[in-house]
This record gives sequence, structure tokens and C-alpha cells, in this order.
Amino acid sequence: MAKRPTWRDVRPDSKSPYNRLRYTWLANPLKQDVLMDILPVQTKRDIEALLMGRGLRPRKMFGQHFLIDGNLMRLLVESANLVPENRILEIGGATGGLTDLLVASVNPVFVVEIDRDLALVLKERFADHHHITVLHADVLQNKHTLHQEVSTWLVNGDSQRRRPVKMVANLPYEVATLVVMNLVIDYPMVERLCFTVQWEVGQRITARPDTKDYGPLSIISQTLCDVETIARVPSTAFWPRPKIDSSILRMVRKANVFDSREKLEAFVTVVRRCFEHRRKTLRGALGYFLDRQTIDAVCQEFDGQRRPQTLSVQEWVLLSKLTTQQA
Repeated sequence: MAKRPTWRDVRPDSKSPYNRLRYTWLANPLKQDVLMDILPVQTKRDIEALLMGRGLRPRKMFGQHFLIDGNLMRLLVESANLVPENRILEIGGATGGLTDLLVASVNPVFVVEIDRDLALVLKERFADHHHITVLHADVLQNKHTLHQEVSTWLVNGDSQRRRPVKMVANLPYEVATLVVMNLVIDYPMVERLCFTVQWEVGQRITARPDTKDYGPLSIISQTLCDVETIARVPSTAFWPRPKIDSSILRMVRKANVFDSREKLEAFVTVVRRCFEHRRKTLRGALGYFLDRQTIDAVCQEFDGQRRPQTLSVQEWVLLSKLTTQQA
């Protein structure tokens, strides 16, 4: 069984600046915030030079928008509150700008990159860092399933033990919502998610009841996690510049919301099915998938004339429990 590195395992006189920082990080765990401020970060010029040197350019098909604001990159990593007991999942490694800030830690880092050329860049850049794994793949096998290798890494842990996972990522716009939902619903070992996402999606995740943005994404996220907007990210913080602003969000998993997998699945199903008929009353929406007896029992606790979007997160949990009790 491999031994977890300590500061004694990293030579402070190493030629690698990252190894010197790792030594300092391990020897001085209380100074990590200070160390984050001195770690180098990629600039727009660095990324342009790296891509140009390989005959590459940003690909619209993958929604590539590279985060180029060093302060925001540091804020994203700091919001994860990383400790040596964590494993780190990064989705959309790109040219390694965020990975540069993660590489100084001793945490196992699993980076997923769909672009074959950028995956090769990452593998070459971090070849000497054995605690980093780069996977060239689409993180999603399908809409409701993560790639098998990602799932295996999350579930089975590393060579030492099943350490909790924190996702730290500049999420690709096209897959952000699906990735967040898959991780939150299916992978309880992921205890914190810190990521950039389109401003509109961030608004949907943090939305309050009876607003236009409130829906299954809001309800499921807020039921299973404490959700916080860390910062609004202007479009100028990315290259190429997108048409919209983004958010940095932090989602910290709550403990013991449901005492079984079956109850969690029932909750997710009820929420999603009801919002398929958002304009219907609660009784009308439930009528599409529940029997009359169960609907009557639910409507003894809830006004059946209410609309689904008016129920609070706590009310949705209670409603799902009522439906499982009647089943």
C-alpha cells in the first residue's frame, strides 16, 4: 500500500518550483492561503502561446472559454478549502491553468478533458506529478451517467482509502447542469463542489420559490447541499470572451437528508415529474404519475390548488416522504 507523501518526501531544493511549493505546503499546512497567492497562474498570453506553438485554437464545439483571471482562479480553489484528506476532481482541464493551482497540494487529482489535443498537453505538462491523473474522455457517458472511469475513481477511491472528493472546475457550459446533478444525486462521496457556471444557470441553482428560475435544479441542489454564490465573474475574465457572465458557486453536501437511496430517488422523481407540468396545479401534476389514494393523502397536507413552483425546498422533501409512505 502506497504511503501518503509528507513534507519529508519532497525535496525543498528541487529544481521544480512546484516541488518547492509542495514542500512548503506540506510542512506548513496553516499557510496554504499565503502559498496560493504566490503560485503562478496562466495568463491569456501564456495560453495563446501554448496553443499557437501546437497549431491549436479554442474549439467552439467543446465550448472552450479559458479562465484567465488569476485572482478568480485562486478564489475558486480557496473556496474548496482543500485538506490532505481530500481527492480532487477537475472537469475540463483545458491547458492546465486551474490544475497549476491544484498541483502544489498532495491531493490526488483526477482531470477530465474531452479535447484530445488538450488532454495530451495536460499529460505532458504534468507528467512528473504522479498524484495527477489525466483522462481524455467526455465526462458524461450519457445524460444521467458519468463516464465509467470517472465513476470508478469516485466510488473506489485511491490506493490508500476512500477519501472524500471535492470538485474544483471551470465547467464547460454545455455539460455543467448535467455534471452537477449527476454528482449531487449519485455520488455522496463528493462532499463539496466549487465551480464556474453560466450566470443564468447559477441563478437557477440558487433560485427561491415562486420565481421564474425556480425548478428541479434549484430544489434538488438546495435539498442536498448548502449552496452559495461566491462571485459574479465578468465575461472579460475568459478567453475567448463569452457573451454572458458566469458565477463561482460553492455547494457543500448536507448530511443525512435521506436515510436510503430509494427515498432519494423517489424525491428526485417526484420533483422532476411535477415540473413537467409546471402550469398545472399540484393535484393536477401529481395526477400524471400517482394514484388517486396517494394524491388525496398528499392533498390533506398540501393545498392541491398550489402550483409546483410555490413549494419550498422543505415542503418538497415532506411531499416526497408522503408519496413513499403511501406506496
